[in-house]
Amino acid sequence: MPVFPRISLKPDVIEHLKSVFLNNEVLETVGLQEAECRFQNLLSCLSHPPSYTCVRASTQLVPLEEIRCQLEEELKKQMCGLPPEDVSIQILTHPKISDVLLLPVDGPRPVKQLTSEVVVGAQCGSAVLRGAHVFAPGIIACPKFMKVGDVVSVFSDLEGRCTRGATSFQGNKVFVGNGVAEMDRSSIFCTDEPARGIGVRMVEPLYRSPSFDGVLPSLVFLQNLPSVVVGHVLGPRPGERILDMCAAPGGKTCHIAALMGDQGDVVALDRIRNKIDKITENAQMFHLRSIRAYCFNSIEAVSSDPAQNSEGPPFPPESFDRILLDAPCSGLGQRPNMANTWTLKEICSYQPLQRKLFHAAVQLLKKGGVLVYSTCTVTLAENEEQVAWALQTFPCLTLQPQEPHIGAEGMLGAGLSPRQLRLLQRFSPELSWDHTQTAAASPGSADSDTIGFFIAKFLKN
Repeated sequence: MPVFPRISLKPDVIEHLKSVFLNNEVLETVGLQEAECRFQNLLSCLSHPPSYTCVRASTQLVPLEEIRCQLEEELKKQMCGLPPEDVSIQILTHPKISDVLLLPVDGPRPVKQLTSEVVVGAQCGSAVLRGAHVFAPGIIACPKFMKVGDVVSVFSDLEGRCTRGATSFQGNKVFVGNGVAEMDRSSIFCTDEPARGIGVRMVEPLYRSPSFDGVLPSLVFLQNLPSVVVGHVLGPRPGERILDMCAAPGGKTCHIAALMGDQGDVVALDRIRNKIDKITENAQMFHLRSIRAYCFNSIEAVSSDPAQNSEGPPFPPESFDRILLDAPCSGLGQRPNMANTWTLKEICSYQPLQRKLFHAAVQLLKKGGVLVYSTCTVTLAENEEQVAWALQTFPCLTLQPQEPHIGAEGMLGAGLSPRQLRLLQRFSPELSWDHTQTAAASPGSADSDTIGFFIAKFLKN
C-alpha cells in the first residue's frame, strides 16, 4: 500500500493530466476503468521513490565487477554501528546495460516517530527518500533548544507553508525518517552567513538507500536508469562529433564521452554560466578530455554563415553526427515528488521552446545523422505530440528502433500509428505500480519502477 498521499498538484493541473491519460484513443483501447486506474497509480507512485537506486559506472576506466566490489566495500563503511539486521548490501548488475549497477531500496521500513521534530522543504524531503542526509539549507523549522546529538524525526513540508526559523509546524507534512542533529539551532538560523553542511544525519530513514556523497567520485555517478538508457540509444561512436544541446549538469554529456572511449568531440551547451562550470567539473572528475562546454542558447546555435569554422557556437548547418536534445520540460515524471506548485500555464509552457530547439537540432544534424529527443515528463504535449509534429514538420526525419528498449511503448493520443508507438520508449511507472509494491528485488523490475521518462530516436535522411 502507498505510504504517502498522492502528489499534491493544483486542481486544474490534475484535471489537465486526467484528460491526457483518459484521452479518447486510450479509452477506446483499454476502457475507462483501466485508464482511471493507471492515472490514479501515476499520482500515487510519483510521491514515492523508485524501488532501486541506479548507479552509472565508469567502465571506460575500470571493469564493472571491480567497481562493484569497491562500491560494496565503501558502503559497508557507512553501515558501521548499525544493528546487524540493518546491515545488508545488495549490488546487482543490469542484464542488458553493461555500465549500470542497481541497489534495491529498503522501504518502507517500520520507523517510530519521535516528539522532537525537524521540518524540511519538499525538495530536501525528496532527497532524503533517495538516500541523502539533511543539509542545513533544507531545514525550515526545528525545536527551540535543539543541540548537536539530539535524535529527531524529520518531516517534509508538502505545501511550502512552514515559516523559516519556526520551532514547530502543524501544517501538511509527511514523515520521512529519524536522524541525529549535527548542528544546534543557532548554527542553522542565527548566523550571518547561510549555514552549510549536514544538519541532520539520517540514521533511521523510512526508505533506506546508501548515501553516495564522496563515494568513489570518479567511478560511480548517481543517475536515473532512463537517463542512462538515453546515452546508449544515442549510440555514440569513437571519432564522431556530437552535440548535447541542453547539457547541464553534464551527466549525459559525460556518459556520451565515456561510450565513445573519450575519442571524438563532444560539445555541451547550456545557457546558464554556473551550470557550464558544473559540466566542466564533472568532465574533469571522470577524466574525460573530449568534452568542450559553452555557455550558449542552443536555439541560436545555427550560424547564418555556412563558411564559419570556429570551434565554438554558433555552428554551420550539418555540423554534427549525433545530437542529444534532452529538452527542458515540465519534469512531471520526477520521483519522489510529493508536491508541485506549478500552475497549468507553467506546465504547458514548454512545448514552444522544445520546438524551437528541435528546429535548431535538425539544421545542425548531418544527413545520415541521429537525433535523440528525451524528457523527464509524462504529458502527451511534450512527448508523443512533439514526435507527431516533428515527423510532419521535417520530412527528412524517420523514427528508428532503440537499443536497449526496456521501457514501455509510446502512449496513445497523439495520432501516431501502432508501429510508430512501438519505436518510442516511454518509462511509465504507473503501469506496474501495484506489482512493484510487493515484488521481490530483481533487476527486471528496476526497468518498470523508474521515474517517468520519454525517448524518441530519429534518423535524418
